[in-house]
Amino acid sequence: MNNKILISLVISLFSFCSTADNFLIHAGALLDVKNLKVKKNYSIRIKGEKVVEVKAGYDVPNDNEILVDLKNKTVMPGLMDMHVHISGEINKKSYAEKFFMNDSDAALRAIVFARKTLDAGFTTVRDLGDFFQGVPVALRKAIKKGYIIGPRIFAAGKSIATTGGHADPTNGLRLNLMQDPGPLKGVINGPYEAIKAVRQRYKEGSDVIKLTVTGGVLSLAKNGSNPQFTEEELAAVVQAAKDYEFVVAVHAHGAEGMKRAIKAGVNSVEHGTYMDKETMRLMKKHGTYFVPTITAGKWVAEKAAIADYYPDVVQPKAAAIGPKIQSTFAKAYKAGVKIAFGTDAGVFPHGLNGREFEYMVEVGMPAFEAIQSATWNTAKLLRIEDKLGTIDSGKLADIIAVDGDPLKNMKLMQNVSFVMKNGDIIKNK
Repeated sequence: MNNKILISLVISLFSFCSTADNFLIHAGALLDVKNLKVKKNYSIRIKGEKVVEVKAGYDVPNDNEILVDLKNKTVMPGLMDMHVHISGEINKKSYAEKFFMNDSDAALRAIVFARKTLDAGFTTVRDLGDFFQGVPVALRKAIKKGYIIGPRIFAAGKSIATTGGHADPTNGLRLNLMQDPGPLKGVINGPYEAIKAVRQRYKEGSDVIKLTVTGGVLSLAKNGSNPQFTEEELAAVVQAAKDYEFVVAVHAHGAEGMKRAIKAGVNSVEHGTYMDKETMRLMKKHGTYFVPTITAGKWVAEKAAIADYYPDVVQPKAAAIGPKIQSTFAKAYKAGVKIAFGTDAGVFPHGLNGREFEYMVEVGMPAFEAIQSATWNTAKLLRIEDKLGTIDSGKLADIIAVDGDPLKNMKLMQNVSFVMKNGDIIKNK
């Protein structure tokens, strides 16, 4: 049996995936996410991996085109989640996994997580920190080569932290296991090591840089919000990131850590729980995006109420911080801060990313703007708006559809019925 046949058989085990070259889609409602307009009765012509024509009316397919009837659906660009952890899922037993699972075990499991994410309509994700070393980068390569089916991945590799800070992988271990991980494993102290850590991520094949500039909820450390990077360290990271053309995302719950990061020139703030008015003013001034991750906040708050679900040092942080993220998002949106969609999937089960839309709309964001935050805004944050983010001629054919009108019922975004990525039909039911 040759390799091509073997790969085809493996892919068929995961689900239907049509890879015909040319399609003509009849879209009953097409969302123009850039201009926030609904276009009725449109045709989308796809050749290979790109959209070649978008026009009003239902065109007749050419001899070499397959007609895809989405007249009863709402069609939009593939969704993008700017904050996932594709290599794992936090649960009651996950804190011990690194002692019993190899990175290769995690990589095989991540294939399932990737497929769930894509089936949920998310054709592009930004992985902000691997739970198992090298898995997101390896998964990105395998998906790009067509070995497995999954979303397009922009991977940060190992998150960069300070000693004892959120994302120091040795937190909570016994003393002889703590040692000093150093920049190689993403733990820095001082500007020199900060630069070295960025260069190490470049060497390992990362696409973006992730910093944990304040304490965090799920790490085995006491403080969940204190600042953990100095201004000098942040300046060094951002300068090195610019040299290597990295987008920089920062995990942050406390306001002081956010302010230092924003002033240094980072591109996005994740979570933002204790964001204050001054932080919002700075974000607007510097054009910094806010990636809210409301779903993760709600999930950890719910699980914190279950005895022994999280370690003792984590439980009070989850109970205190989790419930606040949605209200912070509401204030930031109202203040005019730029919003890019992100969920922190991996903190909760992969594939449930669509819940975030409903949570955003619940506190005042219009439905169309919520969808825009996961398409056009995310494309701009990743600097790929010339390739993705809208359905336009010349762009990659990442297209999804839902039954009914999500602008009237955002729950529909949790049940995507059609998924196309790079001109290949992944899901159609």
